[in-house]
Amino acid sequence: MNWFGIDLSWAYGNLLPMIFQQTRCHHSAYDVLHDALLRFALLDNPSRIQQPHAYLRNIVKSVIVDDHRRMARFVVLPTEEFNIEHRQNALIFQNSQAFQQNFAPSAEHLTDLNQRLAALQVIISALPEKCRQVFWLYRIDGLTQPEISTQLGITVKTVEAHLARAMISLCVVCQTLLD
Repeated sequence: MNWFGIDLSWAYGNLLPMIFQQTRCHHSAYDVLHDALLRFALLDNPSRIQQPHAYLRNIVKSVIVDDHRRMARFVVLPTEEFNIEHRQNALIFQNSQAFQQNFAPSAEHLTDLNQRLAALQVIISALPEKCRQVFWLYRIDGLTQPEISTQLGITVKTVEAHLARAMISLCVVCQTLLD
């Protein structure tokens, strides 16, 4: 069966086992494959890609990396089914140096985050008032552009212009920090 230039029997017969080797979980492998297929289908014109299988493989690699990075942010917490012995072992472990190293951010990491947040605050506060207001409503409060337009009494085009200006300012300063 061919779908957007992808042979689905190849995807499920060859690509899925390769994904399983990396994820070691059937459910995660299916999720990665389905996410990759959706990303492929949502391209502007997937039928114009000359090597869709190779392109899909690259998308799969990106999805696996994204999934790994997303999952690295979570910490497994103990469940209520622990018996008393397990709870005592967990308390001993929490007090140990290993717990502190594995789950507590390092001082360097916290300092780096604080410096980045301070730099972002300086950048955002340097924006013109309306631009800062639009950026805040869009990125922090999660309003859509039409909602911001209605709330502030400006056109959607003006909202887009303010957002573009804010993003360009952030990109320029971030690029300067990286150089």
